[in-house]
Amino acid sequence: MLLEWSRKGIVGPLAAFAPGFAEELARQRYASGSIYNQIRFVRQLSKWLLVQDLGVADLHVDEINRFLSARRASGLKNFYSIKAIRPVLAYLRGLSMAPPPATASGPVDLLLERYRRHLLIERAVATATARLYADEARSFLDQRRAPDGEALNLTALRSADVVSYVVERCSRRGHGAAKHTVKVLRSFLRFLHLEGIIEGSLAAAIPSVSNRQLAGLPKGLTPEQVRSLLASCDTSTPVGCRDFAVLTILVRLGLRSIEVVRLRLDDVDWRAGEITVHGKRNRTDRLPLPSDVGDALVAYLRQGRPTDAQTRNVFIGAIAPYRPLDPAGVASLVVRAARRGGIGKVSAHRLRHTAATEMLRAGASLPEISQVLRHSRTMTTAIYAKVDHAALRTIARQWPGDVA
Repeated sequence: MLLEWSRKGIVGPLAAFAPGFAEELARQRYASGSIYNQIRFVRQLSKWLLVQDLGVADLHVDEINRFLSARRASGLKNFYSIKAIRPVLAYLRGLSMAPPPATASGPVDLLLERYRRHLLIERAVATATARLYADEARSFLDQRRAPDGEALNLTALRSADVVSYVVERCSRRGHGAAKHTVKVLRSFLRFLHLEGIIEGSLAAAIPSVSNRQLAGLPKGLTPEQVRSLLASCDTSTPVGCRDFAVLTILVRLGLRSIEVVRLRLDDVDWRAGEITVHGKRNRTDRLPLPSDVGDALVAYLRQGRPTDAQTRNVFIGAIAPYRPLDPAGVASLVVRAARRGGIGKVSAHRLRHTAATEMLRAGASLPEISQVLRHSRTMTTAIYAKVDHAALRTIARQWPGDVA
């Protein structure tokens, strides 16, 4: 039935591959409606290739962009981005029929690849962090292209150019994004100096972003709001079971979104009652596994996690193909749960604040909270000392003499 349906109406170079592609999607547990949409997309791509007198071997990045641009220009509202073509491209590349992904080419791509490797090898940063840094550095390099659009004009780079770029870019960004821009640019300029591309390091010329670390109070949820957040998950469904486990971990252990994403099955030591957390800067810590967190994990692993997931990551996306949950997925499930619970807009990081403030209210010391949250600086943990005046009164000394 699937084979017959997937062959219908397809003309062009992809007609022979459609049945196998449909079977592969079914094997990855795509829903029938999703398979239908994918085959319809293949039908349109195959027809476009036929009209353009192209074959499967011509699916290079330039031709792919031409096809997607034509779809956008025709007014289509879906399946018009590079994400749409990835499933069929992956299938064709797996058969060695479509060209492999393009490697770095051009001065910008080559320089950014060297910078990314420098971060991974010399600075020992995480792969995801290196990618974010390279993406931010690309925006700076785009401003330094020569008139021909290809060559880079870096030898004449001056402090005034750097300051001008920072002021212009950061004026359109939030506080956190501005700090990220400044941090990346300093790193990138040091790299350019080490590579001998610029004569002197211009990192010192970059203006600092005002420090607001202690300017505002962390906005933790109240115990009633936490109960509403968790109660919003329908634990009778796989998705609700997963969301409940993620939210419980965020609220009780204060993990970051990326730390939830990196959690693997081998990181949970059930016998010792501990959990291994892979944090920032390749840091690894072991934390006690609270009983409610353990119960939520067991329920998800037994009832919610796909049994045929091809990964050791604990938390898996709900839509086939079953891939590990990503930080954006963690953020969105928190937002959805808060909306269902009638709490308003809540970010995943706000649950980290909630965990810290609850520990403070329970009598934990700042060093103990710092250990759980894995802060590298005590000043970061000191933010939470401002949120509970009742707790602060228990450690405040009485002022000598009578109060006037």
